[in-house]
Amino acid sequence: MHYLDNAATTPVRPEAIQAAVEAMGEGWGNPSARYALGGQAAARVKEWRADVAGALGCAPEEVVFTSCGTESDNWAIQAAAELGKRKGKHIITTAIEHAAVLEPCKALERQGYEVTYLRPDRQGNISAADLEQALRPDTVLVSMMLVNNELGTVLPVAEAARAIQRAGCPALLHCDAVQGFLKVPFTPKELGVDLLSLSGHKIHAPKGIGAMYIRKGLKLPPLIRGGGQEEGLRSGTEATSQIAAFAAACRLGRESLDRDLAHMESLNAYARTLLPQAVPGLRALTGGGAPHILPITLPGYKSEVVVRFLSDRGICVSSGSACHKGKPSHVYGALKLPKKEQDGVLRVSFSYDTSREDVDALAEGLKAAGEQLFTSLS
Repeated sequence: MHYLDNAATTPVRPEAIQAAVEAMGEGWGNPSARYALGGQAAARVKEWRADVAGALGCAPEEVVFTSCGTESDNWAIQAAAELGKRKGKHIITTAIEHAAVLEPCKALERQGYEVTYLRPDRQGNISAADLEQALRPDTVLVSMMLVNNELGTVLPVAEAARAIQRAGCPALLHCDAVQGFLKVPFTPKELGVDLLSLSGHKIHAPKGIGAMYIRKGLKLPPLIRGGGQEEGLRSGTEATSQIAAFAAACRLGRESLDRDLAHMESLNAYARTLLPQAVPGLRALTGGGAPHILPITLPGYKSEVVVRFLSDRGICVSSGSACHKGKPSHVYGALKLPKKEQDGVLRVSFSYDTSREDVDALAEGLKAAGEQLFTSLS
């Protein structure tokens, strides 16, 4: 199999699997229990939190474990609105955010909030000047992703933080960094964010684990009330096996970050040269950004047909975010592409274990698709 859909999910690395197995088989005590077995589990959770914080570049006490990036996004947006409800009801986000951000924003609109959706240019870039112009004295939240999951574009989060500071408005800054973590170098402090969302299964950890960075000193309303775990912010017995695997993936990803980024940049550049040679008319939608995502379009093709054709040959790519489930992508729609280009969009995404042979197989598969599905592009 040639797997080229790492933006959708990543294979769990062996070290993360082993860490989860050990946590389930040996360190299975409840971290809240008072006896030694529970104390050992609590100590391991503390270590794992430090591993995640180390990879993120923040203090361990600023990391709260969640079940996924979607949960972290929802919590951040709802909590920020709750904290700022006496200061205003204006929110700024972008038209190309993940549904995990857009849907809670839409829910807040139904509750009387006003949401400004910043539009991208044809390359998928968001203007920091547009954001600054949209800020108001009653803006209580700006939510901007770090890396777009379908385009790979890097958004101006740090510039947003500086604009908020200059404007003197009370807005908190949230960043969905699910696609940016261990893909582009950053720390929460460098970005200037108050809240930041992560997901384990995008960095070779299992599904079912994520995290939220909460800036020290920010008193967030609890997501789940109960036994007081996660400093009372998200009660419920800790998912120790998932946390262990997430920590292992963070630790190893941090150690090999420079090498991994260089490898993915090389593959991205190689694909940008090779794929248009295989299929005349194919072009990249964006000029660059995060190294692991390459959006392409084949005008005149139907992307869903091509995805199935490639799948039959053991090649995995997507026609957009896996969360769309076959529906048209709002991200590609926001670029206002011609219909033929939008219909033919594919997303290719790489990882540290993607090879040139995988890209070669994709090129051969696309060439075969052109020969067998269509006689020519139009």
